[in-house]
Amino acid sequence: MKFIDEVTLFASSGHGGAGCIAFRREKFIEFGGPNGGDGGKGGDVIFLASVGLSNLLELRHRPHQKAEKGHNGQGKNRHGASGNDLVIKVPVGTVVSDAETGELLADLTENGQQVVLLKGGRGGQGNARFASATHKTPRFAQPGEEGQDRKLRLELKLMAEVGLLGLPNAGKSSLISKISAARPKIADYPFTTIKPSLGVVPYKNGRSFVMADIPGIIEGAHEGAGLGHRFLKHLERSGILLHLVDISWMPERDPLAEYEAVTRELTLFSPELAVKEQVVVITKLDLPQTREHLPDIKAWFEGRGIKVFPLSSATGEGVPDLLDEIARRLWGKLEEEW
Repeated sequence: MKFIDEVTLFASSGHGGAGCIAFRREKFIEFGGPNGGDGGKGGDVIFLASVGLSNLLELRHRPHQKAEKGHNGQGKNRHGASGNDLVIKVPVGTVVSDAETGELLADLTENGQQVVLLKGGRGGQGNARFASATHKTPRFAQPGEEGQDRKLRLELKLMAEVGLLGLPNAGKSSLISKISAARPKIADYPFTTIKPSLGVVPYKNGRSFVMADIPGIIEGAHEGAGLGHRFLKHLERSGILLHLVDISWMPERDPLAEYEAVTRELTLFSPELAVKEQVVVITKLDLPQTREHLPDIKAWFEGRGIKVFPLSSATGEGVPDLLDEIARRLWGKLEEEW
């Protein structure tokens, strides 16, 4: 299924129904008086966050959304029915803004959260409302109030406590598939991951956290190079970033320069994202060349006050230590310390 995380909608709330002009017409009642009913209220446009949705694909094919208009009033003081509200379901983590001004209208971060973005028009009053001692036969009524129209921009930002960051083929998909039920595509070529994925990672005693995997970041990503620039926004809600570094290519490539290049791309994309807490993970520990160069790489990071966590997604070596570190940073202590 195609992953859609941005969409533009043209939304309209319902117009209010018109008030009715009517008079009593009954035998033996010569001056029955006005009895036109009020029009019904137009339907609202409501956005509802639902965990049952994972992207905005359905809305991409239905860009025009309109709530039902209110029904007109009728004689015998019968009011028109209100129009049905239009409830638009979106994934948790959806941000709704005005497409023309950029104004933030709603940030739906919890399941079941809903917000009324466009109010339906009020129904017009029937002529019975305007009868008075000096004006007993009003022959006018109010039209219904018009609904609201707005061009909206919807943007999905994944809700995850932990985000995976790194160059293409650094081992992000292998790690998330090892510690969660997520099954992203894994292969020995760059850009295997072409869309974000979420995985729930079980820890201990029933505790868990959500991890997000995005396509790899390359130099120039903030200017549109590669795929990851489109999905960096999905890391903005993450509390912790795991920065995965592959050193198995040494000495053909310089992993330290690559690490600094990815960090620089974060800063250029979003200063707020750049200051997020990072955990450096050395991947592919099962490979001999990784073990050979690990001492020098650890010394470089530790010389800058950065602790590294080497691991192998293939064998599971080092994974428990990484999960304990994530638990400390997310919850302040390990499960057994509660």
